[in-house]
Amino acid sequence: MKILILVARILLGLAFLMAGIFKLFPNLHPMTMPPGEAGALMGLMFTHGWLRVVGAAETVGGLLLLAGRFVPLALTIVAAVGLNIIYFNLAFAPSQVYASLFLAILEVILVFAYREYFRGIFTGKATPTWR
Repeated sequence: MKILILVARILLGLAFLMAGIFKLFPNLHPMTMPPGEAGALMGLMFTHGWLRVVGAAETVGGLLLLAGRFVPLALTIVAAVGLNIIYFNLAFAPSQVYASLFLAILEVILVFAYREYFRGIFTGKATPTWR
């Protein structure tokens, strides 16, 4: 089980780190815009700098996963970005949804492995500790 968790953490970390670096430094790997509405949305996100924000989140999440530090925080960051990737692929590029679903499976494996750290999120009636 430890090997599965390590492999999932490294694969997820590498995927998000590389995607983030390519968004932060587009000259390293020039991306081609997809056709149609997907390309229009990507162009808009690139023009307004939103892809750099997404790239920064992916890079931070990927680095934390690879370092094995603050893994629950990294999984939270990566989950937000990953869900948006799945939604984008479902709406604009259904043929590419399988890669994002593979990343989602890795995420679920890791969240289950670190479930003790997420237990507090699922408290039904939480009270603030600072009043």
